[in-house]
Amino acid sequence: MSTIVTTFRLPPAAISLLEGLGELYGPDDWKAHLADAEGLIALLTVRVDEDLLARAPRLRVVANAVVGFDNVDLAACRTRGVQVTNTPDVLTDATADIAMGLLLAAVRRMTQAEASLRAGEFKGWDFWDYLGGDVSGARLGIFGMGRIGRAVARRAAAFGMRIQYNSRTRLPSEEERALGVEWVDWDTLLTTSDVLSLHAPASPETRHVLNRESLRRMKPGSYLINTARGTLIDEEALVEVLRDGPLAGAGLDVYEREPTVHPGLLTLPNVTLLPHIGSATPATREAMAMLAARNVYAVLTGGSPLTPIPG
Repeated sequence: MSTIVTTFRLPPAAISLLEGLGELYGPDDWKAHLADAEGLIALLTVRVDEDLLARAPRLRVVANAVVGFDNVDLAACRTRGVQVTNTPDVLTDATADIAMGLLLAAVRRMTQAEASLRAGEFKGWDFWDYLGGDVSGARLGIFGMGRIGRAVARRAAAFGMRIQYNSRTRLPSEEERALGVEWVDWDTLLTTSDVLSLHAPASPETRHVLNRESLRRMKPGSYLINTARGTLIDEEALVEVLRDGPLAGAGLDVYEREPTVHPGLLTLPNVTLLPHIGSATPATREAMAMLAARNVYAVLTGGSPLTPIPG
């Protein structure tokens, strides 16, 4: 019989699957049972580090119920023989939808227009009120052309956007042609994109890839969208370029120090802020939880995980 702990409430199907293996403890008491736990289902808000692993000497698998895994010390897990998994694919479309929603909201100034209406400032249709930018024909730059980046490219193509990208791994030429995208270097992506959308993972290499210098080199009047990880952007510098230029606006679903949002961002009218809801649909969240549960089940029953993290 195995002991499994989860840091969040699981859907009934996942509970049924795991309870067949032994004891399952939920978000209220998972820490109290770490010493006996063989499986841990975690969210990105839980740091799986040396301290946690030392309190869980029997742990065999960490199932991160998200795509990213920057909250997990992979080297420490590897040293202890703990397998680590994530949940790719199942949240691709939901996150891409939010990215496009933020893009439209930022470029068309939807947040500002709604705030004006709610404040009682809308006095009827006026020819020059609430003017935003054009989406159709705009050049979209995508940084990180993984599953979500490609899903955003497909959506953007339907809006008539011209799409360029930069990624650690370049797509095969036939896939570039099928998606209608063009690979460009980082400097070109920064300086020529009307909208820059971030879809790269958090890593030491991508931390503050958008810092004060790179943000100031972005195309004047352009927009920045981030549904990836908050650490890709230096928020202090972002506040400056949103206030003083060259950026015209931004749409953010993730933040550098979640759940804290830089106070400067909260005061700026030209930024749309969402509380990390990229995967927040019932079907998507259930699929994420189920995949995490299936990974734990596979490992604890002697099989191979469905979606292991390499290395």
